[in-house]
Amino acid sequence: MATKVSSKYDHITCKVLIQPGSPNVYRLKPKKENIGTLTRMTLGEKDPSKLKKTILLVGATGAGKSTLINALVNYTMGVKWKDDVWFQIVEDEEKSQSESQTTDVIVYEIFGFEGQTLPYSLTIIDTPGYGDTRGTDHDDIISERLLDLFRSNDGVHEIDAVGLVMKASVNRLDDRLRYIFDSVVSLFGKNMEKNIVALITHSNGRTPKNVLKAIETAEIRCAKDEKNHQPVHFLFDNCQHEDRTEETEALQQADKTTMKGLSQFTNFLEKTESQKLKETVNVLNERKRLAACMNNLQERIEFIEKKQSAIQQNQEALKKYEQEVKNNKEFTAEVEEVYKVKEPVSEWRWWAFGLNYGGAVCCTVCKENCHYPCTLAWYPEHCEVMKGKYCTVCTGKCPVSAHVKETWKYESKTRTVQMTKQDMKEKYEKGKAGCEKSTSLLETLQQNIEELEKEKDQWLEEAFQHVESLEHLALKVNSLSTLVHLDFLIEKMKEKGDTEKVTRLEKMKGQMDENEGIKGAVSYRFGRLTAAVKAAVK
Repeated sequence: MATKVSSKYDHITCKVLIQPGSPNVYRLKPKKENIGTLTRMTLGEKDPSKLKKTILLVGATGAGKSTLINALVNYTMGVKWKDDVWFQIVEDEEKSQSESQTTDVIVYEIFGFEGQTLPYSLTIIDTPGYGDTRGTDHDDIISERLLDLFRSNDGVHEIDAVGLVMKASVNRLDDRLRYIFDSVVSLFGKNMEKNIVALITHSNGRTPKNVLKAIETAEIRCAKDEKNHQPVHFLFDNCQHEDRTEETEALQQADKTTMKGLSQFTNFLEKTESQKLKETVNVLNERKRLAACMNNLQERIEFIEKKQSAIQQNQEALKKYEQEVKNNKEFTAEVEEVYKVKEPVSEWRWWAFGLNYGGAVCCTVCKENCHYPCTLAWYPEHCEVMKGKYCTVCTGKCPVSAHVKETWKYESKTRTVQMTKQDMKEKYEKGKAGCEKSTSLLETLQQNIEELEKEKDQWLEEAFQHVESLEHLALKVNSLSTLVHLDFLIEKMKEKGDTEKVTRLEKMKGQMDENEGIKGAVSYRFGRLTAAVKAAVK
């Protein structure tokens, strides 16, 4: 029985024997550091002169993502079957998933082994927890962690492949898997399509026809093989860490399948052009701005409709005192007034891990909620809805300095107040000089209603422009993250009477409603939201 690792790996000092035998299994102890809201695990020393390749992996819990990461690391290190040794940089998948409650994205960097098997170093981005029991808010946090990684100075700015990890036994993509892949593919710009591939685990080496058919049925945008136009895929059977004193022949065959898959996949990495993440950052920012714009739009429209209703009631009140107004007499009437208050919201910050969740970025000039919940920014200037030194969401597009990140947000309320004729003139005529007849004041109230309607139309147009922008930028504009906003936008565009935009939006929604992948994703999201509500009630 093997008790000592081959001298070939003596120079690797950051390792601990966790399972002696055949093979000897060692836990690698890479350097760990926090980069913003993420964790970076670095093995070896980076040489800036050497080529680097980066992959992002995504898949459901139990798909074999952790064992695949370990296999990629061993392949990079040059580990062969005959070495009778195995290294683990990731713990078993169930444990690693359960312990990833604080840091949701982990970056593994493997340096110093260029020339062993690969001519380049390897960086692997792991996204544990997508679509798990922690709810859709948690998935939004993962997306923001990726945005943080892609736009930070010491983050990742190019990706060579996005690997969709799934088991060979998959006959169809269940709702959960459709949701996970929709969530991930919708993050990227159009330039990423030829870099998205399927990584098939637990494979016997045969063509996974059912998996490939499932990918095509779900209409997942990915790289296609030029010969048969099937999704580009690679096969693995990762069990090199298992005891080799039993079923040796089967384990050796599994190793051959995995080594072949790793060879083909890493050749793909070498030949495929790296993609800059600038487009992806733009897509992520645009999705955040669309969500913020839609949330703000609903609040604005609610506020406008309350103000319009209040003005209409004031018109009715004014008509009751028509004679007093004509005779230039004072009167006091009960009227409706719309105002805003600060309502508390939740936020927690975990300084040790650089984590922040909740809170609201608000404009103190417009008295509007520009981004809520703001799950990434610690301060207004770091919020995604800011562009340059100005807000892209609030009515006045006010400077960052006019905004706060607080544990409250604005909410509109209505109250009944006593108002004199002079009060009404000052409120609605905005300082017009002289005493005017009643029809003038009534006309002024009507003008206020019409001005508010124009504001509403302007904001609807702004939201529509965000959707149009995503059509130009995103690899998958017809995604769940867009669908959740369309019903409201269509309803309000119908009220506005803009038939052209209604037609375009309804066509987009129709395509989504017919897409099997999105239908499954919607079903899974709804199920998670329902479960969260039931849990909250209990």
